[in-house]
Amino acid sequence: MYAWRAKIGRISPSPETVGAEEWRRHMPPGVCLVETRTLVHDVTVEGLAQAVTQVERAALELASAEVDVILQAGTAIAFFRGFGHDQQLCDRITAATGIQATTSLSAVIAALRVLGINNPAIATSYIADIDARLVEVLRKSGFQVAAVRGMGFEKSTDMGRVSPEQTYRFAREVTRAAPNADGILISCGNLRTFEAIETLEVDTELPVVTSNQAGLWHALRMAGLPDRLPSLGRLLREY
Repeated sequence: MYAWRAKIGRISPSPETVGAEEWRRHMPPGVCLVETRTLVHDVTVEGLAQAVTQVERAALELASAEVDVILQAGTAIAFFRGFGHDQQLCDRITAATGIQATTSLSAVIAALRVLGINNPAIATSYIADIDARLVEVLRKSGFQVAAVRGMGFEKSTDMGRVSPEQTYRFAREVTRAAPNADGILISCGNLRTFEAIETLEVDTELPVVTSNQAGLWHALRMAGLPDRLPSLGRLLREY
């Protein structure tokens, strides 16, 4: 029998090939991922605006499977319209379905707080405009930003082609430029990060938060599941 403990719903951007796969490979026993998608062409303001028009439709699809929690994936989807947009998305999902909801951004902020990270070095896959919007939202949420650097991709499919080794090296470069950083944030649900988290934490001696890792942690905890996943950094090992 599948999903005898919980069903986790995930609304993924349509081009994504990484996030749901990383989740599936690390789901605890008895937990099932139920996924649907919203159409996204580009990780630009215009492309993200198209995605948010589809939130209720996608949420209702997941509700038909009687999931326990719904996460809106695609970190930029939840911050491109500024501070508070993530909560608006959560409210829309819950209003449409009656099911508790979160977003990748909401999960990232919760993870930074529980780990005591106040001044992260931030590595992203985004273009400069999207990076600037992320920085603004984090600062309004009470964080400083030690450094931020994006890979410059507009196409989510290009993000999905980046290897874990490339993600690791890029995050290390950003962190080296930020000696005052007290943690690392890798923002993008279509970057392979799960294989890089433990090595980054060992090599930098800093806690690491990534979009997919934080989203999985937050969804599991919201579903009432206490499972610790030892291969995904301090966040899922200790909290």
